[in-house]
Amino acid sequence: MLSTLLRYIEEKHYCPHCSGDLTLCHAPPVHVGDGLGWGSEYLFICLNDTCPLFVKGWDYIANHYGHVGSYRYMELPNSKETYNMMVVTREAFTGSVVDIEAIKRQNERYQRQQEALAALDACVEQKQLAPVLTVLLDDSVRIDDRKRAVELLVPLNDTACVEPLRNHAFKDPHLEQEVNLAIGQILANHFLKECPYCAELIKARATVCKHCQRELAT
Repeated sequence: MLSTLLRYIEEKHYCPHCSGDLTLCHAPPVHVGDGLGWGSEYLFICLNDTCPLFVKGWDYIANHYGHVGSYRYMELPNSKETYNMMVVTREAFTGSVVDIEAIKRQNERYQRQQEALAALDACVEQKQLAPVLTVLLDDSVRIDDRKRAVELLVPLNDTACVEPLRNHAFKDPHLEQEVNLAIGQILANHFLKECPYCAELIKARATVCKHCQRELAT
């Protein structure tokens, strides 16, 4: 779906009535003509309020049908089908415009995910924590891939993972438990612990936190 959207974003479609650019919009769930869907999740629609079709449509519908409404020109993607779609308000479809910048951000996020997943196999050998954190801190990554990343935390044995992982709100309690166990093992490997008061890392045998000066239970 993402690749299809990106292709649509790059396409240029023009209204034959005003020569303006058509806007990529989410398709309504019901086809106004037959009650069925459009066969596409997206439509190219002329949202130009000065388009002659839209401007003249109000009088045409009022005079011929006695209703309030007008028309907007529309094209189906990957098809030669075009429609003069009836609308009943000037705001019709303006709230269904595809957020292009959000789609681009989604694509960039997807690319980062794929690069991180591809790097997992060699991250321990190359001592690279970044791919593991990218996978673990992205809730949109498949749970199986995130569990695979958790298993690499202890072999990497890098305390730099503690702060970003502690600050992330994991939605999956089982994944969160595995992360906590891995952090505990990493801290033990470095003879460290977390201060229960200020959360800074301190020596495991410390009785007073060097950061907040609080006394610690022995």
